[in-house]
Amino acid sequence: MNRLKDASSPYLLQHKDNPVHWWEWGPEAFAEATRLGRPVLISIGYAACHWCHVMAHESFEDPAVAAVMNELFINIKIDREERPDVDHIYMSALHLLGEQGGWPLTMFLTPQGEPFWGGTYFPKEPRFGRPGFVQVMREIARIYRAEPERVAKNATALKEHLAQSAEAGGEGLTLADLDQLGSRLVGVMDPVNGGLQGAPKFPNPPILEYLLRYAHRSGNHQARHSFHLSLEHMALGGIHDHLGGGFARYAVDDRWLVPHFEKMLYDNAQLLELYALAYAETGRALFRDAAHGIVAWLEREMVTPDGAFAASLDADSEGEEGRFYVWTLDEIREVLGDDADLFAKVYDATAEGNWEGHVILNRLVSEEAPPAVEERLAPLRDKLLERRATRVRPGLDDKVLADWNGLMIAALVRAAPLLDRTDWLQPAQRAYRFIRETMSRDGRLGHSWRGGSLIYPGFALDHAAMMRAALALFEATGENTYLTDAVGWRDILSEEFMVPETGRLAMTAKGADPLVVRPQPSHDDAVPNANGVFAEALVRLAQITGTSADRDRAEAVLTRLAAIAREAPLGHTSILNALDLHLRGLSILVTGEGSEALREAALRLPYLERNIHVLRSGEALEPDHPAQALAASSDGPQALICAGMRCSLPVRDPDALVAEAREFTLRT
Repeated sequence: MNRLKDASSPYLLQHKDNPVHWWEWGPEAFAEATRLGRPVLISIGYAACHWCHVMAHESFEDPAVAAVMNELFINIKIDREERPDVDHIYMSALHLLGEQGGWPLTMFLTPQGEPFWGGTYFPKEPRFGRPGFVQVMREIARIYRAEPERVAKNATALKEHLAQSAEAGGEGLTLADLDQLGSRLVGVMDPVNGGLQGAPKFPNPPILEYLLRYAHRSGNHQARHSFHLSLEHMALGGIHDHLGGGFARYAVDDRWLVPHFEKMLYDNAQLLELYALAYAETGRALFRDAAHGIVAWLEREMVTPDGAFAASLDADSEGEEGRFYVWTLDEIREVLGDDADLFAKVYDATAEGNWEGHVILNRLVSEEAPPAVEERLAPLRDKLLERRATRVRPGLDDKVLADWNGLMIAALVRAAPLLDRTDWLQPAQRAYRFIRETMSRDGRLGHSWRGGSLIYPGFALDHAAMMRAALALFEATGENTYLTDAVGWRDILSEEFMVPETGRLAMTAKGADPLVVRPQPSHDDAVPNANGVFAEALVRLAQITGTSADRDRAEAVLTRLAAIAREAPLGHTSILNALDLHLRGLSILVTGEGSEALREAALRLPYLERNIHVLRSGEALEPDHPAQALAASSDGPQALICAGMRCSLPVRDPDALVAEAREFTLRT
């Protein structure tokens, strides 16, 4: 019996009519495996995953293949976005087996949940030297029955390795260490196309942020150029949706031309921040338009009826990857008429196409055009977007994930002042309210919500990302409820997720459903790691409040995490970014009646190096705040800029505030 019909996950619901006797992840499935003495087959994927669809069509929808699965295994289907903890454990096990990893993830477990073998996509029939899926299953089932000692040995070895935590090695990191790592990073960047060298190409936002921080800190022109070049080529490439806005998950080539067409909320959240920073630095319309396009896509296609943000858009439609997004030259001419030649020249549209006989719109050859040409192109894009809207749309995974929403909320709030779009605060606040009010119980967050079903309790990244979002909203609005929320989520993370023995956050809270191990990853993945996000949030909280207790807490966490990051810096750039903020970040205190112009000027400073606290009437600073005496010295509007325990004299002019902040940054 297939048990997925009542699932909340769109990915699981895609498989509810399979002839496979799927179970959802839970103790009932493992109890059944124990009762029948069978191994467990888990299949992990997500709704927008192209190869997940391929394996489903080839194998899970085939009655003959399903019969073998049902006979030999207890089969569990898992949405990796709903259960990132489960996905992390078994993907780590696959890496230990020497496999590269990816989705769909296919793992074989004992009835106790211990992995003993696995892979990713298996073709239905043997192909290109890879065994067929039925062949694999029969051999695994044979080994499980005939060679139990071999299974036990594999399971024990994998479990022992999974339970190991990387130990912090050596001392922490200094600014000189960060600069040395920045110089090494510049050396591995693609000097022609931007991004890391080679293919496929992922945006890697935490790495790009580290590159920009290094440029700001050191004045290294090559680092700044690599940052801008990466964002430029992504914006010009086919990974960018030039009609509807937003970016696909990655490009399969080294030029950013051919995307893997799924669009994920988390990628676009992180890229929105970076494009806003790039525009603030350069004033280039290319960067501004890329940021505007992300938000246009978000508001048009990704807002749920409750005002939160949906998770992703599928890569496939009508059974084909990219079908919704690609064109032919004839279609373009049909829609645009006499203007088609101009559009085709700019967007690389030819009769033979640039991908499997189709056209992926891009501007890698034509690049930016003069303003007059850009003005002519805008209505042409609108016409093609209108035509595209009549096609069969890719599937929308409309579940609401607290962590991904937290990333987008913060991005909207941070980008808004840099692009003079204060209207972006409204969707950010609306999504925040939904997460805060609908997806929490007693202050603790759930992870995923859809159709009234909440996956609870949430994970470390849910609380860390929402803590970070709350602090961004506090800076933008001055409303103390956001600061209160941030402190509450900090305490939950410290008490329920922090593992004292290792000094890092576990993915799961104390008392959550037991897993074969309690994962404590520290490296960044497609999203920044919870430890890095928490470290940044702790630093920002300390720089906002200015209290010694908050500073000590941030320093204690960073000291442990920086020692871990030293061992593999490229995989831990979110931690390194938090350390840079701690060592160089400015705290800007705005006080007095009529200080709105000062607050707005402070918000327009890049968020990489500043935090803002607007002191409301009647609100007092903590006694150990470095600006305590100066803040009380005047009733008129003023701003005080602090770095560590030293503060500037009061600044009363917005332009002077910007100049003084820049000087303070250089002296830090």
